Amino acid sequence: MDSVESQVYVIIFSTLFLGGIMSTFVIAMVFIHRQRQAQNRQKVDQIKSEHEKTLLNIENEIQQDTLTQIGRELHDNIGQLLSLAKLNFGSIKPEKHAEGKEILNQVIQEVRGLSKTLNLDWVESISINEFIGQQLERIKNTGFCETTLEADFELVDLPKDQKLVLIRVIQESLNNAIKHALPNKILIRISENGEGKQIRIQDDGIGFDTALQTNGSGMYNLRKRMDTIGGNFELTSTVGKGTEIILTLPN
Repeated sequence: MDSVESQVYVIIFSTLFLGGIMSTFVIAMVFIHRQRQAQNRQKVDQIKSEHEKTLLNIENEIQQDTLTQIGRELHDNIGQLLSLAKLNFGSIKPEKHAEGKEILNQVIQEVRGLSKTLNLDWVESISINEFIGQQLERIKNTGFCETTLEADFELVDLPKDQKLVLIRVIQESLNNAIKHALPNKILIRISENGEGKQIRIQDDGIGFDTALQTNGSGMYNLRKRMDTIGGNFELTSTVGKGTEIILTLPN
């Protein structure tokens, strides 16, 4: 009997011991799972915060560029038109007064156009194709170099965050080409392949050795900005043969 009781006690003890181990294991797994959930939430919140911060910085940069452009237009264009109108109104000839009125009408149209760019509403009202066309036309009109846009389709209905990032990255890529590449021609092509929709920005400028030249933090910032929208930034360049930037949009 004592032997049977001993066996029962051993079985009970073993069961309790194993039960305790299992309970401890379950509690530990639940704790680890919750800890990982908390860490994942922190990572998601951090990514979201960085994304929002990047978009805010881009909006501020675009607004600053817009204000700079408006200041330039007020000084170089509208200011000259007003001076010309003043000269015409100062004349005693009736035909000069008529010319002055025409100039004032032109000034009014210019001011209305500038007023539309004081906020970012234009970002939502313009397609990426239209924006690229405007940028290339502006460069071409300065006589700096020839420009071409080739598009297999229209990039429309993009989310505002994607459009903001693309606009800023394209602006910076073109600014870098103007400042550093000294090209005779800039070509932008919008196409699609197995990787997705792409925007290729090519110039036939002086190029550079990507292994030696980092262009400071500029390229890193452009790459990081494309990362924030799930896209990709790729740059290739050869000394004497120009530079190509490929922006791949998220699917």
